[in-house]
Amino acid sequence: MTFSSREEAGQELGRHLAERGVQADIVLGLPRGGVVVAAEVARYLGRPLDVLVVRKIGHPRHREFAVGALAEPGVVLLDEEAMKHSHVDRAELDRVIAEEIARLQSYQARFHSAGPPDLAGKKVVIVDDGLATGLTAEAAAVSVREQNASFVTVAAPVASTSAMDRLSRVADEAIALIVDPDFMAVGQYYYTFPQTTDAQVLALLPAHV
Repeated sequence: MTFSSREEAGQELGRHLAERGVQADIVLGLPRGGVVVAAEVARYLGRPLDVLVVRKIGHPRHREFAVGALAEPGVVLLDEEAMKHSHVDRAELDRVIAEEIARLQSYQARFHSAGPPDLAGKKVVIVDDGLATGLTAEAAAVSVREQNASFVTVAAPVASTSAMDRLSRVADEAIALIVDPDFMAVGQYYYTFPQTTDAQVLALLPAHV
């Protein structure tokens, strides 16, 4: 199964969640590509859309290799197993974390000009365009849990089996249309997978966000 675009993937995911009877008070997209998918999910579920800012923490010498993730307002999640096997130097990693915290704060100011949503007591659906390692989605779920959400669902059009295993331990439910044991990259499940811009994200959000 391949999606023509993030929009189509969001429509398929939204329809699936609605058919499953998933309950939500708010839908949170993970910037940037996840917000495009989340916008369609929010439309199908008839619920408000917002964002939860996350950042991957890359290995200091191989930045594409994730060894952790950040989520607003202050979650720092490190994959101890990945750090152990990749021989991360802690001083170098601390510099990467500081850089990513600065970027996260910049995105917070951009996407939450009126402040973040109040999640206390709410059923929250977290949406991304795909779950490779699941680290950023895990950080998002931890963040939502720490903000006293009553129920946490993580949903994506596609995920690796390892990501689903990871998320099943921190979310109340983890849902993906495709769970692929041979998962390589999120983009392989989309015919078109362009980079999403900040302007596109802002255009999808309510004016007050």
